[in-house]
Amino acid sequence: MSKEMQELQKQWHSVMQTIHSNANVVAFMNSRVGQYLDDHPFVALSLLMFIAVSAIPVGFFLVFVVTTAVMACIGVIVMEGVVIAIGGIALLCVLCGLGALSLGVSGVLSVSYIALSTLVNYWYASRGQIRKQDVNGSLPQKQPGLDLSANTGKSE
Repeated sequence: MSKEMQELQKQWHSVMQTIHSNANVVAFMNSRVGQYLDDHPFVALSLLMFIAVSAIPVGFFLVFVVTTAVMACIGVIVMEGVVIAIGGIALLCVLCGLGALSLGVSGVLSVSYIALSTLVNYWYASRGQIRKQDVNGSLPQKQPGLDLSANTGKSE
């Protein structure tokens, strides 16, 4: 591994240690919800994506509610209920769509993570095997009539 990757790994490890040693995180992870999310990483990732993506529409809705409340104080009391109800229905529709979007993004991220981690593990395993063979001096010599690459995965 390169020195930059090792340094990045050390920094990431120290950040994770700081997070895991936080008393609030420890209390949450010991709760039933924390243990459930720890056992179901896809649900945790979907929930995290949903919270991150839905923060903006909820913020806009709260600004909308405060604005209509100020308008009600000015004198448009009858319209406040109708406007907030319509805004609430619109927010519900947006949040349902964002929920579906977050499930899709979580699925793509999970599949990508599994595929990339498998490729990286395979790459490091093959590099380690080549290094071991190089150290032992037993690198396979390619013979003129024998193609070893066409015979991978098959034993006779």
